[in-house]
Amino acid sequence: MADVATAMRGGDGVAFLVSAGIVYEIIAAACSSPQTTEINAKSRSDTLMKWVHIGIVQAGIFVVVAAMLDRPHRTSIVAGGGLAMVLMYGQYRHALSAGLASSAPGTESY
Repeated sequence: MADVATAMRGGDGVAFLVSAGIVYEIIAAACSSPQTTEINAKSRSDTLMKWVHIGIVQAGIFVVVAAMLDRPHRTSIVAGGGLAMVLMYGQYRHALSAGLASSAPGTESY
């Protein structure tokens, strides 16, 4: 049987996942998905990376504050948030490059 009291205290794994999750959530709130970005890169390329960068800054602020508030888990918080930022940034850069190189039609028309 799981010890609920121990689980509620959390640990490095929980802190790592929460930090990574907040980065994904914040960037997703600021941007479309990488898939949509790739499909419509030709029409969105002017503003796409601006919003990815804004999302990264916002996420970074939350990760830093969380690390300051939870000093025992700060390494895991920063590691989880940092890894998620790198992975998400890479996905959006790839989506932009692949979409601009593609000859497939997008789903948006103006």
